[in-house]
Amino acid sequence: MEEEGTQGRGGPGQWWSHRPPRRLRRWGEGRDGREGGADPEPRAARWPWRSTVLLTAFVLIGSNFAAHAQEGERAPLDVFARVLLVLASGLLLWRQRHPVAVVFGTASAAALYLGAGYPYGPVFLTVAVACFTAVVAGHRRAVWTALGLLWTVHLLVAHWLYRWLPPAGDDAASYGQEIVVAGWAVAIVAVAELARIRREQWARERAERAQAARRRADEERLRIARELHDVLAHSLSVINVQSGVGLALLDSDPEQARTALTTIKSASKEALGEVRQVLDSLRTPGDAPRAPAPGLDRLPELVEQAARAGLTVDVAGRPPRLSPHTDLAAFRIVQEALTNVVRHSGSRHARVRLEQGGGTLRLCIDDDGPATGAEAGGSGNGLAGMRERAAALGGTIEAGPRLDGGFQVLAVLPTKAGENR
Repeated sequence: MEEEGTQGRGGPGQWWSHRPPRRLRRWGEGRDGREGGADPEPRAARWPWRSTVLLTAFVLIGSNFAAHAQEGERAPLDVFARVLLVLASGLLLWRQRHPVAVVFGTASAAALYLGAGYPYGPVFLTVAVACFTAVVAGHRRAVWTALGLLWTVHLLVAHWLYRWLPPAGDDAASYGQEIVVAGWAVAIVAVAELARIRREQWARERAERAQAARRRADEERLRIARELHDVLAHSLSVINVQSGVGLALLDSDPEQARTALTTIKSASKEALGEVRQVLDSLRTPGDAPRAPAPGLDRLPELVEQAARAGLTVDVAGRPPRLSPHTDLAAFRIVQEALTNVVRHSGSRHARVRLEQGGGTLRLCIDDDGPATGAEAGGSGNGLAGMRERAAALGGTIEAGPRLDGGFQVLAVLPTKAGENR
């Protein structure tokens, strides 16, 4: 039988067997996704054919108009002039792959064109485009060097070599013209620098958005893992204790065994509901939860569940009104602390104290000990989860053995933390 996912076109496995579509890359971005990265095997789609052809046509046509406008002042266009124009324009085809070579090539072609006495015209546009591309790619020194050489050639031709170069009878150019040429060169580089800076800003913003998205995803995974740990650890601890009671009393006290099984059913049903609620947030991110998140108003349920597991819990203080984030964190901290007492303490009596004042909520959960085998605080995952919950709200957790042999968990949570997030 042909394995699923390896069938031909149109087969049932086609929807996942094909490779995912490649992400379209921006201009100047390499295969590794980094700005300015060079591809080891450039693709034909990266060649700027269309813009190069348009620029070549513009330069040739514009130079013809310039030759007519400067007839008698400059040398007429001939085959060599047109070869230089096509060469300078054609080099732009490689401007994205080899910007340094292209900027020097176009500057050299323009210098030859200028030294031959041909009409001033769009040939300098090729130099401007090459310089712009090179500056955006980060090759500023090469651009300044090429422009400096071109300007030096222009100074020599316009103020000294014009006596021996065509056209015959040409006069020296004014120095005011040199200032204009220098101003255009500076303007080209300045605009290219602005484009480069803006491009780097876009790259940083994309990287920051991607990093923020990864951070939010990590935080969401941590939140879900923490919720699942708290729900399952508490419920499975109750189920484990009650199943042991049920097995021990199955023959001698069937009624008590029935009570234990009822507790197991109730705890498992509640756990399934909470797990389903957590998983629903994965399937429909951003939607409002179908059921409200648990809070300290469910503290009596925790006490009742602990009682079914054989643990008596005394509660001192009334649950205050808290923001949803703080309320959930407080509930999970109390739940995890009582779960640790059930699992790791020999004491069958625990105390929960709630105190509010000074903008904080103090939660103290302790027992009389002693620890049974494992440490009273558990394996460490539960305590780490409690600390993470408290730290996310700007609070603290202190947990450790008491001097009289018991174990204590003290949580201090800001009561306004959830509203300021």
